[in-house]
Amino acid sequence: MTAVRPESGSRPGAAPGASPSVSSSESATGFPTGFLWGAATASYQVEGAATEHGRTPSIWDTFSHTPGKVRNGDTGDIAADHYHRYREDVALMKELGLGAYRFSVSWSRVQPTGRGPAVERGLDFYRRLVDSLLEAGITPVATLYHWDLPQELEDAGGWPLRDTAERFADYAALVAGALGDRVPMWTTLNEPWCSAFLGYGSGVHAPGRTDAAATLRAAHHLNLAHGKGVQVLRGLLPADAQTSITLNLHQVRPLTTSAGDADAARRIDEVGNRVFTGPLLDGGYPEDLVRRTTPLVDWEELVRPGDLETIATPFDVLGVNYYTPTIVSASDGAGDSRDDGHGASDHSPWTGSEDVAFHLAPGERTAMNWAVDASGLHTLLTELHAAHPELPLMVTENGAAFDDYVSPEGRVEDPERIAYLHSHLEAVRQAVADGADVRGYFLWSLLDNFEWSYGYAKRFGAVYVDYASQRRIPKASAHWYAEVIRRGGLPG
Repeated sequence: MTAVRPESGSRPGAAPGASPSVSSSESATGFPTGFLWGAATASYQVEGAATEHGRTPSIWDTFSHTPGKVRNGDTGDIAADHYHRYREDVALMKELGLGAYRFSVSWSRVQPTGRGPAVERGLDFYRRLVDSLLEAGITPVATLYHWDLPQELEDAGGWPLRDTAERFADYAALVAGALGDRVPMWTTLNEPWCSAFLGYGSGVHAPGRTDAAATLRAAHHLNLAHGKGVQVLRGLLPADAQTSITLNLHQVRPLTTSAGDADAARRIDEVGNRVFTGPLLDGGYPEDLVRRTTPLVDWEELVRPGDLETIATPFDVLGVNYYTPTIVSASDGAGDSRDDGHGASDHSPWTGSEDVAFHLAPGERTAMNWAVDASGLHTLLTELHAAHPELPLMVTENGAAFDDYVSPEGRVEDPERIAYLHSHLEAVRQAVADGADVRGYFLWSLLDNFEWSYGYAKRFGAVYVDYASQRRIPKASAHWYAEVIRRGGLPG
């Protein structure tokens, strides 16, 4: 079967001859010399200006305006108003000493129907943003897709439709043509697992569909979009520009040492991780996943000749997003916890492994009820390096939500977040010491923002946002992170 991963060998992920912008030699702090210290946001979560200058609805506009889909009926119509306040936000970034800012481009702001020419006023916002970043000495890192598909493309079939991958390639060309001379680092997709399995499986993310077969079709077309996107970027960008994809890889652990729990962990690894890393890095989809899901999808029809070669187009850096480990067991049918950390739904996102049980890890938790466990990040980074030693890595999201508030003195003290960040940066430092080629770290998030189906109930930002006034207040963690950046590493 053409879709199946070969039994032996793996292909490099880094482009031949790519010259990374950061040296892998360690400095005195334990982080590589030139390590990129940044923070990240996403367009629908922060920009607002939902109907300005030609922007049309994305699937997240539609989803958030659908009653019952988002907590408190919140929407991203205004969000953190970054569209109007980006200069203020760039000034904050400069004050914090950020070396890089990872932002995403709103597809429906640039190409409202997902087809045809760009709206120049939409591109102008990103031109102004990039120019402001460069003037402040901050490296712009552009993500082409962070979940906000133009609604017209969803109406035509969305990611389960092959044509959406073609439309993505056209869109990538528009953005690269406008910004390619000034943006040195590009990411095709952010967390395609969420787009496919939360958007089309459990329905807790936009577009809110619950169709197991659609998840697999969407995953393949997202993979294909990435490959086509990298090919487009390579044809338009300067030779030294870097390309990447960002994956929210699940650090999967069996609850016990039993054979049943080990099998459950393997199955979740397949549908949570290797459905992407298989074709991206190893030449095909996992054989067991294909076999389990053949009743849902005709893989011979789905994966056409040439698809795997396109998906495996070499790229320069693998982005890794990590927040908490995933603990699973074989289900005993006795009402095991179904809390997989991705929101409540009557429909499982774990296509082909719906019977696996998920368990909450012990210990301290964040406001998302996620366990604080930095060892999972260390494991991910070292295992990825062992499997693909030629592929540079970058932590593109890591952070935590806590119940932040402004004190009577006007400060936001968040010692739990500082402790979280410290432990996870120590995990990165240890992974580097153990040989992993990690080139940078992006804190999630720069600003408090619209947290998807949780609305404004969860705060991940290093900078507190008073949504009524749009006032920005750097939290204690922002000042702590600024000191880390200044030192180039953790406090002694």
